Amino acid sequence: MTAQTPSPLSPAAWEQRYQAGTPRWDLGQPAPAFQTLLASAYAPRVGSALVLGAGRGHDAIFFAQRGFEVTAVDFAPSAIQALEAQTQAQNLNLRLLERDIFDLVPEFAGQFAYAIEHTCFCAIAPSLRPAYVDLVANLLTPGGELLAVFFTHRRSGGPPFGTTPAEVHQLFEPHFEILSLDPIANSVPSRQGEEHFGRLRRR
Repeated sequence: MTAQTPSPLSPAAWEQRYQAGTPRWDLGQPAPAFQTLLASAYAPRVGSALVLGAGRGHDAIFFAQRGFEVTAVDFAPSAIQALEAQTQAQNLNLRLLERDIFDLVPEFAGQFAYAIEHTCFCAIAPSLRPAYVDLVANLLTPGGELLAVFFTHRRSGGPPFGTTPAEVHQLFEPHFEILSLDPIANSVPSRQGEEHFGRLRRR
């Protein structure tokens, strides 16, 4: 790799994607699965929530609007700047961190009732998935929940790197009780049949 072509999964590469235009992973709205969850009888109680790889922050803002105490983290400066602008425009109180998620421990260990996952797990190298599971478990309070949209597509390569329900069970069950893991019925058209929603409780 030259200085002009950073590693495709590096912070600089993600920053370039944001600067180049609208990223294809950015829906321009909260994930439909989160909208369905918070409108349901099974909506989680309001509490502290960490949005991992928050991007421009549609999910973070959605949870904040509904009373959650939200911390949003992303290592792309343009993403955090866009989220900050939206936060100020809507007069919302979010804590924004321009950080690598893997640098959050030990500083934020055990501080969150919820971790919100949408397009972070699929964006990291698959070899880092065990470290991701450990990270989320360390960030949550005992009994805290991971609310996650998993990309379960079968395409090769990435990002986004696909997963399977079986892999989710294998990776997470040492630290989490999987309360539910189901196909998402109301995905946006471009993702129909390629997403599962998981609700996982830290053991």
